[in-house]
Amino acid sequence: MRVSTPRLRAVSGVLLASLLIAGSALQADDKPPAVTHDGLHLVPDSEVAAAWVKPGADFSGYDKVMLLEPHVAFKKNWQREQNRGSLHQVTKHDMEKMKQGMAKLFRETFVEVLGEKDGYAVVEAADADVLLLRPAIVDLDVTAPDLQKAGRSYNFAASAGAATLYLELYDSVSGEILGRAIDRKAANHPGDFMRWTNKVTNRAEARKLLAQWAGLLRDSLDEIHGKGGE
Repeated sequence: MRVSTPRLRAVSGVLLASLLIAGSALQADDKPPAVTHDGLHLVPDSEVAAAWVKPGADFSGYDKVMLLEPHVAFKKNWQREQNRGSLHQVTKHDMEKMKQGMAKLFRETFVEVLGEKDGYAVVEAADADVLLLRPAIVDLDVTAPDLQKAGRSYNFAASAGAATLYLELYDSVSGEILGRAIDRKAANHPGDFMRWTNKVTNRAEARKLLAQWAGLLRDSLDEIHGKGGE
């Protein structure tokens, strides 16, 4: 569903710039900025690579969430690296299908994790008690994609891949940005042993990553609403 508030339409044009700025915070020699270009302040000791919130932002009034369709982008030169010396070439069509699949899995996983056990309903309309989530999965690196091409082939890898989550939180009515988070995770197999990868195992590993991120958001909302675990 598209959100048509003026503020959100305005910020949509700077998504790429924001991703580049946030992405630089994950570089080994860089420190996340203490204050972002739009006035968000760095959260100390965050459970993700970097998180920022608007000073004085009160999240306690939000007991529902609205989830925009995630933007998905592969790691730079991923297609070229995959096709180097490979019998089965990755096409742009293959990449588009994988991006659509990741976006769908993102929504399914976040809806499930946020909503379970007296959680937070994912709704389709803005309201005063609705927190808007604007996600992106960037630098997606699928180690051994299952392209389901003609002929038999087997892919083995110690990791199903990695991805970076970029998430912005807004007041759904006004479009005011309240927070931003960025984090990168890799889907490593236990013990880093080689494992046969296919469409089913890749999806399972991707869901584990997404569930971890959804769980962190759920834990934060639970803490704010006094729903801490027993």
